Amino acid sequence: MKLTKAILRSLSLRLSLLMVFAIAVLLIAALSVMFHFSRQALREEAMLTADHTLDATAQHIDNILLSAEQTAGNFYWDVIQHLDQPERMEDYCRELVKSNRYIAGCAIAFEPNFYPGRKEFMAYVRKTPKDGHWTIEGYDTLEVQESFHSQSYTVQDWFTKPMSTNRTYWMEPLKDGAAEDALITFSLPIYAPGQSMGTEGEMKSVGVMGVDIPLSLLYEFILATKPSANGYVTLLGNGGTYIVHPDPNKLFRQTVFTQLEQNPNASIQEAGEAMVKGESGFMPFNMNGEQWYVIFKPFQRTEAPGRVMDELNWSVGVIYPEDDIFGEYNLLLYYLLAIVIIGLTVFFILCRLYTHRQLLPLVQLTRSAQRIADGDYNEPIPPAKHEREDEIGQLQQHFQEMRMALTAHIDEQERLSAELQKHGETLQKAYSQTQEADQMKTSFLHHMTNQMVEPTDVILKSVKTLCDDCNTAGEPSTEEQRREEMKRMAETIQQQSKLIIELLKQMIHKAGKEGAHV
Repeated sequence: MKLTKAILRSLSLRLSLLMVFAIAVLLIAALSVMFHFSRQALREEAMLTADHTLDATAQHIDNILLSAEQTAGNFYWDVIQHLDQPERMEDYCRELVKSNRYIAGCAIAFEPNFYPGRKEFMAYVRKTPKDGHWTIEGYDTLEVQESFHSQSYTVQDWFTKPMSTNRTYWMEPLKDGAAEDALITFSLPIYAPGQSMGTEGEMKSVGVMGVDIPLSLLYEFILATKPSANGYVTLLGNGGTYIVHPDPNKLFRQTVFTQLEQNPNASIQEAGEAMVKGESGFMPFNMNGEQWYVIFKPFQRTEAPGRVMDELNWSVGVIYPEDDIFGEYNLLLYYLLAIVIIGLTVFFILCRLYTHRQLLPLVQLTRSAQRIADGDYNEPIPPAKHEREDEIGQLQQHFQEMRMALTAHIDEQERLSAELQKHGETLQKAYSQTQEADQMKTSFLHHMTNQMVEPTDVILKSVKTLCDDCNTAGEPSTEEQRREEMKRMAETIQQQSKLIIELLKQMIHKAGKEGAHV
């Protein structure tokens, strides 16, 4: 409430907030549009990069596979020409392994009793991993083994499947010891020259040449072309088994659906099913509380002369977290938000200082107007600066003119009031004199009236006596006396009448003097 009152009391603060709000709305709108399209552009660029990574990775893997296939094919024709020399099989394996840096081992195995006196025969030469890991730079030694893993080769898929179908295969990961020793094997059936055809007109295989490629070696190539800092490439085999994955524990007979048994995830399930079906696409999914994306397509092999183009039912996918795509974008967003907030704050401070400075004359005018309203009409109005010709400067000038006009009007009113007061005092004095004169007149009239009462009474009595005597009949002597008496009373009446007349003249004269004096 205090803040609201402070805002309502300050025009400069309201103007500053209004300008900052307008700028903030425009900035937010512009940044929202910019970041929306930038995010779309980044997503499209990431998808394009991932698609290129997919193609490059698939091509790279296929080149390695093709290299192994061609190397095996080059030795294959020499092998079938010397099937009668079992002692040379080990030499072929050794030379084949040495001739191709991608090949970790080679096995040439034959069906039981192919060689007289030998129930089973397998020549197997493999490279010893350098420092415990497969690398393309070299190897420590070549070692000869009589078996692969603890089982007989006659029950292992890399041997039994080509033998039963007479077709070449790329076998999915086989494990030889630790998980990092997982291998994929190219199995090539061996046909004996001049052997009889099978019941369906096909030559029956008598053995299998197996060429091993370490998965860790494939992953090293894939790691060099990873799409992002935390992204990786995965290669799924038939049924969703992992052929290439950064986690070596998933490379041996573990499918993409195995992890869903303990932690069900519909988005991963959907992406895995689409990859197993050989589809192409782009899917987001959630893993460990983070948003991830996968771009996948079927693994396509390049056609080459003499190459068997059987479908491998493999699928390659690029997987990367959202932060790898939008990490710097989000960081840039945070930086821009910080810059916008700091910029708006600085802009608000500058606007506040500028508007306060520009509106300071209004504040001074307000204070001066308040003092004038309180009765201090001599309150000076701050003069407008010469360089100010805007509305505020004009307002100051007009307010100054208004104050001067108001002061002049008030001075005139005070002068008139003084004159009226002076006339009032004169009238009051005249009124007092009039009252005194009226009192004197009243006293004079009262006195004169009292003076005329006695003569009037004498006249009335004399007249009454005279009238009574006239109406009374008497003796002659009495007549004489009556005449005398009447004469005497007439004289008395005359004298008193003159006295009354004299009093009236004095009263009229006195009234005339007082009237002239007033």
